Amino acid sequence: MEYRESINVDDYQNLREMVGWLKLTREQAESGILHSAYGIGCYEGNTMIGMARIVWDRGYIAYLSDVVVSPQYQGRGIGKQLVEKTMEYIKSQLKEGWKIKIVLEAAKGKEGFYRKFGFAERPNEQGGPGMDIWIK
Repeated sequence: MEYRESINVDDYQNLREMVGWLKLTREQAESGILHSAYGIGCYEGNTMIGMARIVWDRGYIAYLSDVVVSPQYQGRGIGKQLVEKTMEYIKSQLKEGWKIKIVLEAAKGKEGFYRKFGFAERPNEQGGPGMDIWIK
């Protein structure tokens, strides 16, 4: 397996479909990948079997997005490597005195995976529950 700082839109769409995520138009998927601050794919040969992205305002907020591993490759540490590499990227962008907050939305049942990296579930003493909305 090889980790590459690139995500192919067709592979991106295929991985999303494999795990039952909302289908995006090709144009929307391409735009999301293009405007990501950082994207990494895990490849076996020429096939992307895992991916993760960072969407970042280049200031203090970064969003860890699309952490996904093909179902037949789950449980092999690929997701862990993807998250570690995205966090390494953010750490490499820190300037003296900076703090960058990484936020995410965990898939239901995957909260424990992210806790291992130090992510805190909400609501907690510092913040209320996360919220979202899809505009269609």
